[in-house]
Amino acid sequence: MTTTEDAIVTRAVSRDGTEIGYWTTGEGPPLVLVHGMSADHTRWDALRPHLEPHVTVHALDRRGRGASDDGSDYAIEHEYEDVAAVVDAVAETAGSAVAVYGHSSGGVYAFGAARLTSNLGRLVCYEGWPTVDPAPFLAPAELVARLEELLAQDDREAVVEAVARELAHMTDDEIAAYRAQPSWPARVAAAHTIPREARTLRALTLDPAQAGSVTAPTLLLVGGDSPAWKSEAQALAATLPDARVAVLGGQGHAADALAPELVAETILPFLRQPH
Repeated sequence: MTTTEDAIVTRAVSRDGTEIGYWTTGEGPPLVLVHGMSADHTRWDALRPHLEPHVTVHALDRRGRGASDDGSDYAIEHEYEDVAAVVDAVAETAGSAVAVYGHSSGGVYAFGAARLTSNLGRLVCYEGWPTVDPAPFLAPAELVARLEELLAQDDREAVVEAVARELAHMTDDEIAAYRAQPSWPARVAAAHTIPREARTLRALTLDPAQAGSVTAPTLLLVGGDSPAWKSEAQALAATLPDARVAVLGGQGHAADALAPELVAETILPFLRQPH
């Protein structure tokens, strides 16, 4: 197994000039990983060992985290542009199309990037994409205000735990497992980026016309314990030219961290299929 210390760090320049860092490990066709709200590239430490023998993993740090800079202003379009910039940089180096896997809001940004680059070959989103009915998945205004208050009190761990419990609907056992992972400090370090992202996502809904322009073969992953996401996956798949839905039995929002072998066994056959 490789570690962060073994990774090669590269930076791509996004459209607004922000440098986005990504960490490269493994061997094989390129796969870009896009993490969700409270994380950086270390969020993938549980999954990477199951991928690295088969694909070259490029785990990016989203803007404002880890090896990436932050822009002077924040907009959801910048997140799309960041992912597209990394995809294009990886494609230039690899000389091939690039697969992208995004988790949670990282899936939203991976999906948005698909319309900005011709180098995306396959797309995997795990419980993260524009939805028909965003309400069940969005942070209520009251929660965003409470997160900002916790940040003002410098209680960053409480911010991350509130998001896990109230947005991802994780159980006490799942949160305890999250806290025990090596990536927990990075989640805490990124806590200040959560309220701005939560406010921005509130304005996002599925546009079938835009979704229909995503031509890359797409795999939508949902946990068997996430019924609302299952119906949304089926709604999105119906708008895409080439999409399928995979349900991970007995899992919730965080299977790629808590059941990484299952997730790898699900996505690797999809990535290997011919175009």
